[in-house]
Amino acid sequence: MEILLSCRDLTKSYGLRVLFKGITLGLFKGERTGLIGPNGSGKSTLLRILSGQETADAGELTFRRGLRLGYVPQEDTLDANQTVEQSLMAAIPGEPDDHERHVQAAIMMTQVGLADPEQKVGQLSGGWKKRLAIARQLIGKPDLLLLDEPTNHLDIEGIAWLERLLQDAPFACLMVSHDRRFLESVTNRVIELNRAYPDGFLSSNGTYSDFLRTRENFLDAQASRERSLANKVRREIEWLQRGAKARTTKAKGRIDQAGRLMDELAEVKERNAQQVTALIDFSATDRKTRKLLQAKGLTKSLGDKALFAGVEFTLGPGSRLGLLGPNGSGKTTLLRLITGELEPDAGEIWRAEGLRVVVFGQNREQLDRTQTLRRALSPNGDHVTYRGSNVHVTAYAKRFLFRPDQLDMPVGEMSGGEQARILIARLMLQPADVLILDEPTNDLDIPTLDVLEESLADFPGALVLVTHDRYLLDRLSTELLALDGKGGAAMYAELAQWERARETAAAAEAAVAPPAVKKPAPARRRTPSVKKGLSWKEEEEYQDMEERIMAAEREVEQWHQRIADPAVAADHVLLAEACESLHAAQARVEALYARWAELEAKREE
Repeated sequence: MEILLSCRDLTKSYGLRVLFKGITLGLFKGERTGLIGPNGSGKSTLLRILSGQETADAGELTFRRGLRLGYVPQEDTLDANQTVEQSLMAAIPGEPDDHERHVQAAIMMTQVGLADPEQKVGQLSGGWKKRLAIARQLIGKPDLLLLDEPTNHLDIEGIAWLERLLQDAPFACLMVSHDRRFLESVTNRVIELNRAYPDGFLSSNGTYSDFLRTRENFLDAQASRERSLANKVRREIEWLQRGAKARTTKAKGRIDQAGRLMDELAEVKERNAQQVTALIDFSATDRKTRKLLQAKGLTKSLGDKALFAGVEFTLGPGSRLGLLGPNGSGKTTLLRLITGELEPDAGEIWRAEGLRVVVFGQNREQLDRTQTLRRALSPNGDHVTYRGSNVHVTAYAKRFLFRPDQLDMPVGEMSGGEQARILIARLMLQPADVLILDEPTNDLDIPTLDVLEESLADFPGALVLVTHDRYLLDRLSTELLALDGKGGAAMYAELAQWERARETAAAAEAAVAPPAVKKPAPARRRTPSVKKGLSWKEEEEYQDMEERIMAAEREVEQWHQRIADPAVAADHVLLAEACESLHAAQARVEALYARWAELEAKREE
């Protein structure tokens, strides 16, 4: 395979903290590589180094000659005052003429689903800003695209769009992601940055599932190696303690060998010790009530927009309700109805007496960014009460992988993943009947996600879960409530059932072609008697104009259907050709209407 980029002995530290050391790897044409690893392993930093945004402390990078490299950071850097079209046009490399830039921007808007070229970037939702950020890199036709947490801010439909885009992409990509189903769907290679491996990383060709098997085999072998070395070292220590009668050359060689074995054992032990995960275990009350909360006929609107109507569900111990829907469909509003922060427009919610509801908020607004970690976990002293026992804050912080030197660090200086772990640590101190989690997986690394998932599966109370992590949603939910963003709501037994229903609805919608936008109807066709103002030839042209316009509008509709074809949408060359043909057809329609108006005016003179 053709190599696009290689790095050799890359090392990066922040102060005394080493992120990674001696990383040597290559990225190749045709690869869709997932980059994973625990929080703090340096994934985002590595992407910034590869993109040229940062420099490594040591090592070298080599790029294929003429490599076009795109980079989408975790947080957008878009100009909020530009329109969508202006933002895309500004990202076009080189200096094409203005018409060409407009055409390229229009093609890209069609490809990513951005509908209004005049909309201000600042007015876009987080999900649509993410699409625009990706589109700005795609418009440069990259050979290699670097994506840092590209599914952040995207709803499930947006993630499905991104999956389709990357599965058939003509470029290679390297993407940091903690979305396990996304990785499974898209990648054909997975790299994990982790000091648990001798080279600082483990690379496996194939899907995410293939990587998990490779990793398990590797770590099992490394654990076996530690046991074998430990036995050898124990025998060598026994030999050394007996003492050799003479320090022969052979004896000195054995002493040297024992030293090497001890060093190797220490190194393997240190690597195996890196496989530490957070200890997450939510507490429930001892309530025995069979019914904790019941919603009947819930209806809510936001201004003139109907969010949902007639929503009904019951929560009891062991219930796992997953909420689905596009951004803005009302999921967070429904959570606020459950907690009592908002009242429904219609319907009612019954709650068991003394019901304890604990909430994990997605926006980290529950954290005081000026507080230290110590005070965030234990506001009134150096101990927390966990399951009836006093636990020192240092030991409690260690459960969530915080170091003692971080206890006096302000929360605002910590990473998103660390802030998420703080919130989870505080939740664990509050016994709950109903646990509400609004996007709990944001910024969490995969090992922490695995532990969170197991803890939630064992939680004996009721759970309401909003997440774009389809793997977690499918694993935990006993039922799903899907909001469609148009005021509708429906219950499903599993994620696959909802996905089938969505595909069926999309197919039915595509089968019914949208009606063409009609212009004012032309005057009734008249006999070709020459009227003042029109020549005989113009009169003949006027009489045929309606049919010509109808034919041109049919052609526009055909190109719309062509662009909607998944096979075309997945091929940027075919898509570009189809978009250009669509614009040409639309221009012909407009020209015909303009000519028609000109002839009409002339006819009335």
